[in-house]
Amino acid sequence: MLDPFLTGNGVFEDSGMSLEAAMTGVTHIALTHGHDDHVGDTVEISKKTGATVIGVYELVAYLSGLGVENIEPGNPGGTIDCGDFDVSFVKAFHSSSTTVDGKPIYLGNPCGLVIRPKVGPTIYHMGDTEIFGDMALVNDIFSPTVGLVPVGDRFTMGAKTAAMACGKYFKFETVIPIHYGTFPIIDQTPDKFTAAAKGQNVVVPKVGDVLDF
Repeated sequence: MLDPFLTGNGVFEDSGMSLEAAMTGVTHIALTHGHDDHVGDTVEISKKTGATVIGVYELVAYLSGLGVENIEPGNPGGTIDCGDFDVSFVKAFHSSSTTVDGKPIYLGNPCGLVIRPKVGPTIYHMGDTEIFGDMALVNDIFSPTVGLVPVGDRFTMGAKTAAMACGKYFKFETVIPIHYGTFPIIDQTPDKFTAAAKGQNVVVPKVGDVLDF
């Protein structure tokens, strides 16, 4: 799972899908950063399934203190071998924290994640980020063919810059927009991105859809 924000996420809850169904078969949870709408149900899922949690050092150390038993810490530039796939940490321009008793707790650098299965396409989850020139290096090093791209604006790239990032720096075969619709102050649909990314293969799945690559 990637950033499993399910409970409290109206898009997920309105779909009628249950948390139990979503977590079926989970062996690993990879996190881009520590904000609540990305860590989400990580602790509960990991406790119930034994899933290993992958994330930057400060974040997984914090989650370990909440009862997560299996952790794999890393940081930008590093790669973790998970057997059937590996996960590499790359830059993202954002922030990463949570709030306890009204006080923010720093949870390490935000990251993008590159997932490379032993068999199958390389997936780049950009995390929450703005556009940045070193995306070109991510493409040079990893050549991802599937991109999970934040498009909701305000806290991440908006439609225009997200479309530019995909077209300028990558040769994605499939682009999946993310980070929209979960809060009123970000874009509610990916429509502006889909229009701006005309000519790219943008796929907008519904909750529970299965995509084969």
